[in-house]
Amino acid sequence: MDHNNLPSPEDFRHRADVQLRFNDVDVLGHVNNTVYFSFYDTGKALYFGATKGMSMDWRHVDRVIANVECAYLAPIVFGEDIEVLTRCVAIGRKSFTLQQMLREKKTGQIKSVSETVMVSINPADGHAVEVSRGVREAFSAYEGRDLSTEH
Repeated sequence: MDHNNLPSPEDFRHRADVQLRFNDVDVLGHVNNTVYFSFYDTGKALYFGATKGMSMDWRHVDRVIANVECAYLAPIVFGEDIEVLTRCVAIGRKSFTLQQMLREKKTGQIKSVSETVMVSINPADGHAVEVSRGVREAFSAYEGRDLSTEH
């Protein structure tokens, strides 16, 4: 992800509010940088539920994170109204790429951006498998365009 050429928040269909907890804040008064990943994970789980129209079955995990990049653009402080925006930007043969953004809702200030590559796996043996047709179709339908990089 090019951090100098950020996507517009309007490009993200999925949005979810993030609840800041007092223990998320470090001694400098900022939300600790490790907590951002918790916010992004919550956004991913809610995105998967929204795209598939159901909640995730945590006993049947069929995707894992292969790579994640995160840029911290501005500190989040306790009391801000934060939302996580999530979208799928591409689907390959065995993986797909999600972009996410944390922003302050009242001001629109972008606090952080992230890009995650997730790999589809067979839960029984943990080996990579092709992204299912159902996931491919659900993500593409939700985003309103064909996301496949494999035609």
